[in-house]
Amino acid sequence: MKRSPVIAVLDDEPQLRKALRRLLVVHGFAVVTFERGEDVLSALTAHPMDCLLLDLRMPEMSGYEVMEGLSARGISTPVIVLSAHGEPDTDERVRDLGAAAYLTKPVDETALLSAIAGALSAESTLWNSKLSS
Repeated sequence: MKRSPVIAVLDDEPQLRKALRRLLVVHGFAVVTFERGEDVLSALTAHPMDCLLLDLRMPEMSGYEVMEGLSARGISTPVIVLSAHGEPDTDERVRDLGAAAYLTKPVDETALLSAIAGALSAESTLWNSKLSS
């Protein structure tokens, strides 16, 4: 039996975590949710997951800091960044930090599922390595 990909969701908004969990489970993913950046860093260090959906603006540790923490720990989990606060250069900054995709909230279901499929594919890995060249 094939294992369902495990998607980690890090967002400080409980309703969004719940909605993303429901959506992803319906589409066959296993989902683990987190409210704090420190918790997801600890979890990914101990138990690799297939993809991380990451909010940029959180109270204690920003999404940027989480991405830097992943890199410092050598964790190569593909990251899809979600933000309700699009700012100039955000797209470029998150891609420089290795994000597979950047989506704005409210997130379109089709765009999110497409970004996850891309992040889970070998093509996404090749695309990201070309970005950092």
